[in-house]
Amino acid sequence: MGRFLKENYFTLVRVVLMLVLCTYGCMENVTGAGVSVEMLLLVMCTVSVFLLKETAEQGKRLFFYPALGVLLFFLLKTGSMSFLLLVYFFCIELLRDLRVRSYWYFLMYLTLFAETPAGFFVSFLVITMLLICYLQHEFVVNEYQNRMLEDTIVQQRLKQDMKSRDSEAKAELERNKLMAENRILEERAELSQTLHDKLGHNINGSIYQLEASKVIMEDDPERAKGMLQAVIDQLRTGMDEIRAILRKKRPEKKQMALLQLYELCADCNEKGVCAELATEGDLSAVSDDIWEVILDNAYEAVTNSMKYAKCERIDIHLVVLNKMIRCSIFDDGIGCNKIEDGMGISGMRKRVRTVGGTIGFETHPGFRVDMVIPIGG
Repeated sequence: MGRFLKENYFTLVRVVLMLVLCTYGCMENVTGAGVSVEMLLLVMCTVSVFLLKETAEQGKRLFFYPALGVLLFFLLKTGSMSFLLLVYFFCIELLRDLRVRSYWYFLMYLTLFAETPAGFFVSFLVITMLLICYLQHEFVVNEYQNRMLEDTIVQQRLKQDMKSRDSEAKAELERNKLMAENRILEERAELSQTLHDKLGHNINGSIYQLEASKVIMEDDPERAKGMLQAVIDQLRTGMDEIRAILRKKRPEKKQMALLQLYELCADCNEKGVCAELATEGDLSAVSDDIWEVILDNAYEAVTNSMKYAKCERIDIHLVVLNKMIRCSIFDDGIGCNKIEDGMGISGMRKRVRTVGGTIGFETHPGFRVDMVIPIGG
C-alpha cells in the first residue's frame, strides 16, 4: 500500500483537487430539493473520464479531452457558471499532457480578467494553488526523480565496471600463474633433455669401459688401470658439466617467488576472498634474500587476514623504486584496536631488519603491512 501511494501520490492529489472543485460547484447549486440527479451524474461521468485518461498511455490521453469538454459544457449549462473553476483544472491538465514549458502555465492568470461567479480573489487563489501543485511536481519533484534515476544508473554502471575489472584482474592473475607454471615446466623439460644429451652417452661409455677393465684386469693390469683412470676423468668431467648445467638452468628466485605469490592469491580466491597481486618496476634488481623475506612476510600477512580479518579482498603490491622496493599487503577487514607483537609480527619485523629494511602496520581501515627494503645498486 505504501509503495502504491508513493508511486501514485500526485494522481491522488489531482483527483482530490478535482473532487473539491466539483463539490464547490455542487454546493453553489444546492436548492431545497438538494442537488439535481442530472448534475451528480455529470460529475460522476467527469470523474470517470478523468480516471480513464490517467490510466491511458501518454500519447492517447489527448483523445479524452473532447469528452471532458462536452461534460464541462453540460455542467456549466446545468449549474450555471459555478463549475468554471473546474475549467481551470482541466486547462492545466491539458498543458501538463502537452508537456509545455513552465511559463505556459502562467497564462492561466489571463483568465482572471473575465468575470466569474466565484470572483477575482477566489479564482486567483484556485489558479495559484493549482500552479503550485503542478509546477512543484512537474519541474521540481520530477527533476529530482530523474536525477535519482540517473544516479542509480551511474551506480549500476560503476558496479558493473567494478565487477568487470575484478573479473579481468582474476583472469590476469590466472594467466600470469599459468605462464609462470608453463615456464618452469619448460625449464624442467629442457633441463631433463640437456642432462640426457650431455651425460647419457658419457655415463654409458664409462659403464662399458668399467666392464672391459673388469675382463682384462687379470691379464693386462696396466691397461685396465689406464681404462679406470680414463673412466675417473670422464666421470669428473661429467660432474663438472652437471654443475654448470644446474647453475645455468636453476630457476631464478624471482620467478619462484612470483609463482608462489600468484598461487597464494589463487588459494585465497578459491576460499572466497578476492586477492590480487600487482607489480611495478624492474623486479630483476631484487636479490634472492629480499625475495625470501617478501615471500615469508606475505604468507604471514595473508594467513592472518584470512584467519582474523573477516575480509572480502586482499591486495599485494610490489613497487620497485630507484634503490628500494616497497611491498604492501592490505585487506578490507575489521582491523584491530591495538597491534600486539606476537610471534607472527615479531618474525616479520626480524626478517625485514635482517635485510636493512623497515616495516609498518596500519589498523584502520582494515589491516595494512608496508615494507620498504633497500636493494642497493
